[in-house]
Amino acid sequence: MSATKKKPPISRKPQQNETVNKRALIWTGAVFLVVVIVMAVLLILNG
Repeated sequence: MSATKKKPPISRKPQQNETVNKRALIWTGAVFLVVVIVMAVLLILNG
């Protein structure tokens, strides 16, 4: 019985952390892509 009581809280917390991590990864990736695109455009215009 103690094992069944311990499992649900442990399974709920990582789900919330995973969604936060996914959002952070998406934002980080989007910002990185924007920076790369801006740098590419500047290099093309410069050359």
